[in-house]
Amino acid sequence: MIRHAKISEITDILAITKACAHAMEQKGIYQWNEHYPSRKAFEEDLKRAELYVLEKEGAIIGTVVISTHMDAEYIPIQWSTPNENNIYIHRLSVHPNHQGKGYARQLMDFAEAFAKKNRFTAIRLDTFSENKKNQLFYETRGYQKLGDIYFPKQSTAPFHCYELILA
Repeated sequence: MIRHAKISEITDILAITKACAHAMEQKGIYQWNEHYPSRKAFEEDLKRAELYVLEKEGAIIGTVVISTHMDAEYIPIQWSTPNENNIYIHRLSVHPNHQGKGYARQLMDFAEAFAKKNRFTAIRLDTFSENKKNQLFYETRGYQKLGDIYFPKQSTAPFHCYELILA
């Protein structure tokens, strides 16, 4: 079941993202670290009612943020659609113990259905340039790579920006 997160679940959510960061580091992917994702980011997501969790058998095993807020880092990107009426996907995660079972696909299906139901023009997101699995995941869903942005606190390598046009 995918539902809005609760403030009491932030610690569990951070445990998932830390486990994901560790699993990525084991594969030489330094996408997330002690600076990101942060408790503060998740608390802000929660305040805006944009943080969702995937619950399985009473345990939270995944997260996704579905936001209407465009981060400043995205401004230089030459998006295919105007910078209005879009949603932004952030902090998609599935605990490593549950990866490879289609849960990330379920979270993205949920986000895309939400966007279509609410008549958004496009879905935008970024993924780490060194995370080839994530790039393939989004590209097979029809997302188009449009440019790169940088998050120096996370990595010197770029993050690729993707867009899926809905309308």
